Amino acid sequence: MLACARVAESAVTFTCTVAATGIAFGIYNPLSPSGDAAVGSWTVTCNAIGSGSATVSGTLTMSTGMSGTYAARSMKSGANSLHYNIYLTPSYTQVIGDGSAGTYAPSESGTVTAGQQYQVTGNMYGFMPASQDVPAGSYSDSIFVTVTY
Repeated sequence: MLACARVAESAVTFTCTVAATGIAFGIYNPLSPSGDAAVGSWTVTCNAIGSGSATVSGTLTMSTGMSGTYAARSMKSGANSLHYNIYLTPSYTQVIGDGSAGTYAPSESGTVTAGQQYQVTGNMYGFMPASQDVPAGSYSDSIFVTVTY
């Protein structure tokens, strides 16, 4: 999908890619009185092709994963679930999602000249609440990160 605000004389198109490093919580202790936290990151890189300059605008969204809801994402190990969520800040108040149901979808824009690159990076903060009574196992989830520009 391509949506650019163009300057009258420009003939610029953009190609954008997204890369992310996963959030790795490590070993969860269900007897711990505090939750577990971990950090991952994402990078969006847009290349301007053509002549002139133009503004590229993009919005980053994340899927719900296996839980099907942003209210509490879930990692699975067989039939067992371990709840967590992904936040925009380390204060754990803004869930990164698709902009619906109270979630946040970060947006950014910038003007780029043909032949140049526009790059935006950010962190995503994972948090698992304390006192989840789950059996030992290898828990995982798959989140799709999408950039619409």
